[in-house]
Amino acid sequence: MESKILDGSNADVAVDQYHRYVDDIQLMKDMGMDAYRLSIAWSRIFPNGTGEINQAGVDHYNNLINALLAKGIEPYVTLYHWDLPQALQDRYNGWLDRQIIQDFAAYAETCFQKFGDRVKHWTTFNEPQSFTVQGYDTGLHAPGRCSIVFRLLCKAGNSATEPYIVAHNVLLAHGAVVDIYRKKYKAKQHGSIGLSFNVMWFEPETNSTKDIEATQRAQDFQLGWFLDPLMFGDYPSSMRIRVGSRLPKFSKAESNLLKGSLDFVGINHYTTYYASANSTNAIALKNLKPIGDRANSIWLFIVPRGMRSVMNYIKEKYGNPPVFITENGMDDPNSILIPIKDALKDEKRIKYHNDYLTNLLAAIKEDGCNVKGYFVWSLLDNFEWSAGYSSRFGLYFVDFKDNLKRYPKDSVKWFKNFLAS
Repeated sequence: MESKILDGSNADVAVDQYHRYVDDIQLMKDMGMDAYRLSIAWSRIFPNGTGEINQAGVDHYNNLINALLAKGIEPYVTLYHWDLPQALQDRYNGWLDRQIIQDFAAYAETCFQKFGDRVKHWTTFNEPQSFTVQGYDTGLHAPGRCSIVFRLLCKAGNSATEPYIVAHNVLLAHGAVVDIYRKKYKAKQHGSIGLSFNVMWFEPETNSTKDIEATQRAQDFQLGWFLDPLMFGDYPSSMRIRVGSRLPKFSKAESNLLKGSLDFVGINHYTTYYASANSTNAIALKNLKPIGDRANSIWLFIVPRGMRSVMNYIKEKYGNPPVFITENGMDDPNSILIPIKDALKDEKRIKYHNDYLTNLLAAIKEDGCNVKGYFVWSLLDNFEWSAGYSSRFGLYFVDFKDNLKRYPKDSVKWFKNFLAS
């Protein structure tokens, strides 16, 4: 399960939040869950990105971590889930400047110092490809930079270069943080550190060589863009060929720093698409076509076999590293026309998880994939980025109009029985 719970700005709010997440932890305990994936907000530890520590933020996360452990639930902590402190964006354009590497490393080390005695599983970044592309290529997410459609959609940015600069700095920041952890904290704290990647699976639409090659390029420009440097020390060759001089280069020292800088691979997997070649000058030279039934989100199509395929791809290409499924789930629509009692009947979600978990089990038992854990997205209905509150991924229905009351959907009972068996 994952949630982003932030500290309050005053004592009353902080106390109310404490009781709220203690109640939510009990919900997980009652279901039989033994792990919880949460994100620390950089700006809650350093409101200015650097400098003075916000003790209220530290206290909040200490309380949350301790409350989880008191119920026998292991915290899996993500250091960056797309929430750059505004001060650093204003100061030097955030991820576009190499100064971010040093500042992120200092923030991460502070988290190791404050929480690492109890946190044994760290994730540096959640879905770097998502915030790199959505923030600096399409401009759909913060900071909203792009140069597409004659610059009508964004006030500033360069879609041809900035995504690659940002990705490069993210990778180097990850490498710097892992180096610090391994040299200064791992021996004493006995933790592990990885990164969570967003991974759609792609299948060739036809058996033609062009479609097969396009399918591999699609994966190179998604997962390989970030995982190849961390496993092999450089970007995929298909990216080097197509991006050319716009793709930054690693020095030998940087390449050595990155190679092997993962104790585990986090995979956020939801959906699968057909891929085919196209005749345009688009950078990855591929088209995508959906497969199967759709959930609520326009991008989320239900294709359970994709889970097994992703696991085997990672096993075969990257040497079967330890893998955690750090996100998997589907959403229903949020509509005033749907009574709560009907929204709780989420048979489609139950079937989704049953079928995806069945394929994950086959990948483990039959194929020998090295999978260590599985997290549902998500425990609660929440604010889903650009979809806002129109999308409900939660196992628990949250009534946004009545003090955020929680109601268990049928999938809660299903998971409780599944875990008990």
